[in-house]
Amino acid sequence: MKIKLLTCAIIVTACLAALAKDPVLMKINGKNVTLSEFEYLYNKNGQQQVQKESLDDYVNRFVNYKLKVADAEAARIDTSAAFQAEFNGYKADIVKNYLVDTTVNVRLEHEAYDRMKSNVDVDHIMLPRGRDKAEDDAIVARLDSIKRCAENGEDWGELAKKFSIDPSVKNNNGHYGYIAAGMFPYKWEYAAFSTPVGKISNPVATDFGNHLIRVNARRDDPGQVLVEHILLLFPRGANDSAKAVVKTRIDSIYTALKNGADFEKTARALSQDRGTAKNGGKLPWFGVNRMVPQFEKTAFALNDGEISKPFETAYGYHIVKKLEHKGVPTFDEAKKTIDAMIQQDERSTMARDAKLEQVEKQYKFNYDGAAFRKYLTNELNKHGHYDSTFVASVLAKSKYPIFSYADGKKKVLASVLASKVNPKAQFVSNAAAAGYIDSQVKPYADNEIFQYYIDNLINDNQSYRNLLNEYRDGMLLFEISNRKVWQAASNDTTGLKNYFEANRSKYTWDKPHFRGIIVSAQNDSVANAVKADIAMLGEKNDTLTEALHHKYGQKIRMQRMFFAQGENELVDYVVFHGPAPADKKYPVSFLLPGQGEVYSQPRDVADVKGQVTSDYQDVLENQWEKGLKAKYKVEINKAVLKQVKPL
Repeated sequence: MKIKLLTCAIIVTACLAALAKDPVLMKINGKNVTLSEFEYLYNKNGQQQVQKESLDDYVNRFVNYKLKVADAEAARIDTSAAFQAEFNGYKADIVKNYLVDTTVNVRLEHEAYDRMKSNVDVDHIMLPRGRDKAEDDAIVARLDSIKRCAENGEDWGELAKKFSIDPSVKNNNGHYGYIAAGMFPYKWEYAAFSTPVGKISNPVATDFGNHLIRVNARRDDPGQVLVEHILLLFPRGANDSAKAVVKTRIDSIYTALKNGADFEKTARALSQDRGTAKNGGKLPWFGVNRMVPQFEKTAFALNDGEISKPFETAYGYHIVKKLEHKGVPTFDEAKKTIDAMIQQDERSTMARDAKLEQVEKQYKFNYDGAAFRKYLTNELNKHGHYDSTFVASVLAKSKYPIFSYADGKKKVLASVLASKVNPKAQFVSNAAAAGYIDSQVKPYADNEIFQYYIDNLINDNQSYRNLLNEYRDGMLLFEISNRKVWQAASNDTTGLKNYFEANRSKYTWDKPHFRGIIVSAQNDSVANAVKADIAMLGEKNDTLTEALHHKYGQKIRMQRMFFAQGENELVDYVVFHGPAPADKKYPVSFLLPGQGEVYSQPRDVADVKGQVTSDYQDVLENQWEKGLKAKYKVEINKAVLKQVKPL
């Protein structure tokens, strides 16, 4: 092997390199292997082994591994279309983990779980979203004014009826009662749970509108209940007299239940809630604020197995039987549900947004939106107004640098936005048009900078680089090993035969083996008929098995077998006179005459092909490794090797 200590001049250079963050540990065929890459694989290998391997032993294995990768590269396996497709697919998959700040999702999970432990009693007022920023600002100012009125003692219900566009205000006067986590948009919920009791939140914007939330009280979450119910509906527009008729009927049902009538059978027969009657009145598990207040209050107040007295809601009269209850789940139990909720709202992008913010700081992203809008407004004033001509003749040719990154080395011109804007859009003013064009900058910049980050990740991020190199080299090692060893051994029939003949003494059996065909029949009559046909056709007839299959079909089963004594119960029974196997479909079995034999030791390579192939692969691999050590140069920096830090 061409492994040697470096010359004095190289040692001096290596010592200087050792001062760097990631010095070169070795060179294999002129290709650098850094200290971090070696340590990553060395420690990963150590974690997977029961008996720890010495550093020197691992270095030898590592060198062999890298020599094989070098041979794969020399064979240009890494340039093939199949390799590139698989590798790029893997790279696209693992890079996703580097495009988010994973700490954000962890924080959001625990934040959501903490909110699941309690309920808040809230009041609510909602105003619409504005059509543009100016209108939205005016609406938020109006909410601030409403907030001051409420803080000065004005009645919340009156303010809600006067100003709120929430449809439920006509029924609840802006009072929601106790709410649980997971019921409202994230920003709304965050404000509700983070506002102190007795206080009013600042205006909160969601896709539905602009909101004010007042928190009246807080309590521990009571969990969930499972109930069955019977409902008798009020007729539409029912007066007191009509309701009294319904009450009489529900009372009679309640009396029957108290006297032992089966609740589920009664619900199926009499409940007018068509959705649940077919299931014996059973509702899904529910928690706070999922049912009308009186229904919820009654259900939670019952003991498990207890049946309520009839009670009234806006829909009619109910009787509820409480089946079970459960408290707030553990974090591990709730995590799957929490993660699903996170992926369904604005939290789904928070981890990426946090990572983007980090990347922008890393690459010194610089953008002056006010200056760009001023530039656009001036250009629009010169042109006259925003139209397709402005986009094509001014914006598409603009040399104005809208933003820069990579320490100012990368400058992006305004001309790139020409393909991102709608040239037919109409605006009330040039300032509004400038704002519209400016709104396209951030999405474009985000994609531009993220792509730059991805392209440079292999150079800038050690863990990503090591993981990617490990997978790439593993792919190359597999393919070159398959060509040089595994497939080569399987395909080399002459080599396998010669190896077996030269090493026949290695391959012995402790027990005799049977090779041949066993016939199994559905009954004795079929078996006797088959034996008669065999005698007539002749046991050496080349078409014997085909003729038997054609004549008897599923009445018989013929199996070509190769087993040692004790390995197969059918072979043991027919050949070695063991107990009969339990086979109800084919209980009668016998050896096909002239189609089987027993021998005590392997006669040719086919008898022990698996063992011979494995041993022959070892021979080929050893020959290959010796050739690699003579073919490719290996240099190891002993000074850097001393820096290896095992876990």
